[in-house]
Amino acid sequence: MTKILESVPNYSVGNDEEIIEKIVSPFKSHEDVKLLDYSADPDHNRLVVTNAGNPEGLFESTLESIGIAIDLIDMNEHRGEHPRMGAVDVIPFTPVRNVAMDEAVDLAKRLANAATDKYDLPIYLYEESATRPERKNLENIRRGEFEGFPEKINKEEWKPDYGPEKVHPTAGVTAIGARKPLVAFNVNLRTDDLSVAREIARRVRHSSGGLRYCKAMGVDLEEEGLVQVSMNLTDHTRTSLHLVFELIRAEAERYGVNIAESEIIGLVPADALMNVAEHYLQISDFSSDQVIENRLLEDL
Repeated sequence: MTKILESVPNYSVGNDEEIIEKIVSPFKSHEDVKLLDYSADPDHNRLVVTNAGNPEGLFESTLESIGIAIDLIDMNEHRGEHPRMGAVDVIPFTPVRNVAMDEAVDLAKRLANAATDKYDLPIYLYEESATRPERKNLENIRRGEFEGFPEKINKEEWKPDYGPEKVHPTAGVTAIGARKPLVAFNVNLRTDDLSVAREIARRVRHSSGGLRYCKAMGVDLEEEGLVQVSMNLTDHTRTSLHLVFELIRAEAERYGVNIAESEIIGLVPADALMNVAEHYLQISDFSSDQVIENRLLEDL
């Protein structure tokens, strides 16, 4: 049986096409890896790459890509709306087919060990790979960002899981882990008032009393003249896209603001979108077996 995992490495670059193409090149060229998608955002100054492949293929291509990013990205020069702590900010692995979560955890640890040996990079393990409860949540690790890590890394509770106990001078630090599928979902608002997006994000995210499995922040899309509620949904089966969308719509109306559009970054499980269709179309007794492509895949 072929083992397939998904990996979604995030890099701190979003506006340099030459660097972006070099970073994704190992995923394009490896025979055991399929580059599914890559999306760069200049406002966030961030690159999100989605791959699928067997454990060894993902290990080899990701290790090579880490080295390219370290050579080409200087965090001392990096500015962007998205929180970040390293040139290779985070690398999650997600089981897809014939792979248990424990195997994804083992792959995360093996990659972390190899990356520190080869690139002298401090690395933290998070989510299912976390070595401490406070490191399970990526937000806790990233807090302070690149600029705050030289002080943070000296604290006993924030010694890295792998690598030197000091920040890489240009590449910062990296988090690697294993987790369930995540949906990166953004909602853009027709206003340039960043305080509106930040307040709505505060009401939506779980950490400040909002929806479970929802992480959110307000972002200024200066070039578009809009603001954004940028989110990660860590379990779309428990907190759906349509629930989040309707809560944001209701909160925005309190400020006299309309939704301009929404967007999904990277790839999304089919079930997440089918749940949205079922909700808005009010379809009764809907099953994924009614989707033609799903029935065809059953025979492949």
